[in-house]
Amino acid sequence: MKQAGLCAMGVLAVLAAAPALGGNEAAALRELAVNHCSQCHTFDKGEPHGQGPNLWGLLGRPAGAAAGYPYSAGFMSALKGKVWDVQLLDRWLADTTAVAPDSQMIYFQDDAAIRAALIKFFESQR
Repeated sequence: MKQAGLCAMGVLAVLAAAPALGGNEAAALRELAVNHCSQCHTFDKGEPHGQGPNLWGLLGRPAGAAAGYPYSAGFMSALKGKVWDVQLLDRWLADTTAVAPDSQMIYFQDDAAIRAALIKFFESQR
């Protein structure tokens, strides 16, 4: 719990520092996403998939629809017919195994501020 609090303070510090960086909140949000997601995912339009799918245009896209990415059967079964929206992404980031128990991705983010910042980044990726 103490680590989550420190992480939240780090997010707030990054976002608060954005005006000092010339108002570049987008850069601060991207840095947060890179720190949390880039081990498996890519973000820019047209980039190849990593271990996970490319996340450009995630919000508004049907789950499991990144062209050319081999989603697991567990993921596809759990998210069939769903479209990525803010609420689904927030639930996913909080606990991937609660949303899709047989998915290969495992990520837990207890801090709502970090989830909100990540979602804000993905809202900009359209």
